[in-house]
Amino acid sequence: MPRLILFNKPHGVLSQFTDEGSGHPTLAAYVDVPGVYPAGRLDRDSEGLLLLTDDGKLQARIADPKFKKPKTYLAQVEGVPDNAALIALTQGVTLKDGPTRPATVRRIAPPELWPRVPPVRFRKSVPDSWIELTITEGRNRQVRRMTAHVGHPTLRLVRWRIGEWSLDGIAPGTWREA
Repeated sequence: MPRLILFNKPHGVLSQFTDEGSGHPTLAAYVDVPGVYPAGRLDRDSEGLLLLTDDGKLQARIADPKFKKPKTYLAQVEGVPDNAALIALTQGVTLKDGPTRPATVRRIAPPELWPRVPPVRFRKSVPDSWIELTITEGRNRQVRRMTAHVGHPTLRLVRWRIGEWSLDGIAPGTWREA
């Protein structure tokens, strides 16, 4: 039976088990399970759901864009996206590495999340807001590049769901088996 671990990756943690001299914490500080590897990546400055498995085929089905596994993010963005910005995201935007697939996006109330360490810089003169964005591909820093493309840089990014798996009930830095 393949193992599948749902891990809530804290901000600042690398999505790998070895450091290679960067000085940043890695998965090894949180997940002491031999033989599992991340199915996909989550940037060091992003938080949230990271799946780990010991099954190469399952890892490919989760991480490979050809399987179009939906990934849902909660993004705190600078400013308040208007309808035109949201429509652009739903139609797909053209980034330097080509057009993105259409996304599902909606404005949401600020979610009840754990405090981020370090906290997001607060600026009195610049409002922020939250969106929920679901994509079916996973390019490098894609959500951040998409929101910046429509004029609303991402301040905080939390991956909440991958396919049928979600962060529900998993505290930052902890994990559970699926």
